[in-house]
Amino acid sequence: MNVRVAGHQVETGSALQSHVTTRITALADKYFGREIGATVTFGRGPHDDFTCDIVAPVTGGVVLKSANRAGDAHIAFDGAADKIERQLSRYMDRLREHKHNGADTYVENAEYRVFEAPAEVAPPPQHPPIVAETRVDIPTATVGDAVMMLDLRNTNALMFRNAASDAFNMVYRRDDGTIGWVEPRGE
Repeated sequence: MNVRVAGHQVETGSALQSHVTTRITALADKYFGREIGATVTFGRGPHDDFTCDIVAPVTGGVVLKSANRAGDAHIAFDGAADKIERQLSRYMDRLREHKHNGADTYVENAEYRVFEAPAEVAPPPQHPPIVAETRVDIPTATVGDAVMMLDLRNTNALMFRNAASDAFNMVYRRDDGTIGWVEPRGE
């Protein structure tokens, strides 16, 4: 099993490393039946508590991410591992549903609409700072698969190439918890 345990200003003893390896191995056996890799990083939080971040690439470019904070490193890890397990469970359920459906639904000429903004909005800065730049591979997927990747990657937005239209699309999580889908007009 390729489990990497690291600590930032935290000592990761053999008991903690053994606990992490055992739990990640159990998750891989339960959901995949094969070995997967994972990076588990422990650190110190702002209130002298422990943080735990888990990054686990599984299959098809899907990367599971989870984080948790607690007063004890073992408890912080267990909370993050529970989140990974819920993500894996949803992922496997969606794979089973997708396999049995057989057909994907595709909405022809979907549009994106902007609703009225709140009354008092501060003007954006003239030159906002760029916080991070990164290069990523843009996956080709159906809209349902893109929503699944959005959940599994634990992000707010995902750009993908729509398998049905071959156009770039985006799915994103709205403030009310629903999923938005942006697709260019095919004119």
